[in-house]
Amino acid sequence: MARANKASIFHLAYPVKDKEQTRKFYRDLIGCDQGREAETWIDFDFFGHQVSFHVKPEAFIVPDATNPVDGKDVPVRHFGAVLEWEDWHALRDRLIEAGTEFVIDPYIRFKGEPGEQATMFFLDPSGNALEFKSFEDMGQVFAN
Repeated sequence: MARANKASIFHLAYPVKDKEQTRKFYRDLIGCDQGREAETWIDFDFFGHQVSFHVKPEAFIVPDATNPVDGKDVPVRHFGAVLEWEDWHALRDRLIEAGTEFVIDPYIRFKGEPGEQATMFFLDPSGNALEFKSFEDMGQVFAN
């Protein structure tokens, strides 16, 4: 079984429609530090991980699929971070204050069950789905 050690970070690359909108969203709203960039891509420190966004508007021709989870349509293709409880709530409040339209409003999923978590889904300016979640008990992250 492959498990990351504490020094491991992941790298993720996603398409975007516009680099400047992406910069403003991830740097100014989400709070990620910007890394390197070139004409057609930009990197961010996404909660300790490297996320690269490549300008490729044609990647958005077909709408993304969803799957039902907990009675909601969860975007199949999404990424995000598991935040500390207080950090999740602070981000939720910042997003609400900024007028963010949620795909799935912030709520507690799997209440009273293994893996109970706070979660929310929203889109970046290109339409990429993000999920941010949190567990009051971080030992529940991989609970089944």
